[in-house]
Amino acid sequence: MSVTEENLVVESGFLNRAVICSLLVPEGFNELNTVNLLLLNDGQEIENLQLKTTLEELYERDRILPTLVAAVHAGERIHEYGTTGILDFKGRGSKAPAYASFITQELLPKLQELIGLRGFNKIAFAGFSLGGLSALDIAWNNSTLFNKVGAFSGSFWWRSKDLKQGYSDEQDRIMHKIIRQKQHRPELKFWFQTGTKDEAADRNQNGIIDSIDDTVDLIKILESKGYNRPADIQYLEVINGRHNVETWGKAMPKFLRWAFHD
Repeated sequence: MSVTEENLVVESGFLNRAVICSLLVPEGFNELNTVNLLLLNDGQEIENLQLKTTLEELYERDRILPTLVAAVHAGERIHEYGTTGILDFKGRGSKAPAYASFITQELLPKLQELIGLRGFNKIAFAGFSLGGLSALDIAWNNSTLFNKVGAFSGSFWWRSKDLKQGYSDEQDRIMHKIIRQKQHRPELKFWFQTGTKDEAADRNQNGIIDSIDDTVDLIKILESKGYNRPADIQYLEVINGRHNVETWGKAMPKFLRWAFHD
């Protein structure tokens, strides 16, 4: 099955800018009775990720069901990506609420309009680094809209206090605290990826890089809320994987099969 790339431009009132989305459309899209949807942050990277080729190979081998990909090109990513309503210790993420509103109130309705009455079967939201943090935050807070969420090398270090200002893992990692404090358990399934060479930093000097520590700790919190592995949570640790599109592109087929295989 071939995949066609098209551009969708959404004039966002929340972000006060025109947002470009690259759409990857499976062959015969208009004749499909049902279709899945993948929203992807940092959509400007789809060529470097070789996403079109990956999708075509998976379709050819019947590994995934037809899926529309809406890859959102980043704007002021250091401010639009983040945690809704909670800035990090440097004041970053100030436009995260506006970005979340764009996704839920402008982009999703526009995509629904494009496909008409069919409706989407499964909807997943994924991203890389800060985009992974953003995807998890938005899906967690809007779980009636999303079924699955994926974070590739997610920036789960995102913290409310500088390391030199009395920082503690327990209190100051923002995404961990958001998930820990949620009273009910959203109906979501989670996919996480890290690379053993994502970074060199090791805050607590335990011999494990922070990227892995932060992700594993987040998984533990999810498990404490009643989510189970592997039914609800998948974790891929890529040996020698780095914090770059080459590693994320290689991990992408596993994520897509998990998200849209049936």
